[in-house]
Amino acid sequence: MKNHLYYVYIVTNKSNTALYIGVTSDLENRVWQHQEKVYKGYTSKYQINKLVYFEEFQWIQDAIAREKQLKGG
Repeated sequence: MKNHLYYVYIVTNKSNTALYIGVTSDLENRVWQHQEKVYKGYTSKYQINKLVYFEEFQWIQDAIAREKQLKGG
């Protein structure tokens, strides 16, 4: 049985002036998506593509709770 891991991550831009906090089950692919601007939006607009921090969780509920905590909610 494969263990799934979930990640809360923070990415920023080259000048460290904008942050994005997210949750994913595939950190490597998600960072690649930010770097390649696969989805148009906040992260592509502000050139957010540099991973600066992540935490690993076994349960998605814990990852979402941590994301909310980091976002101040």
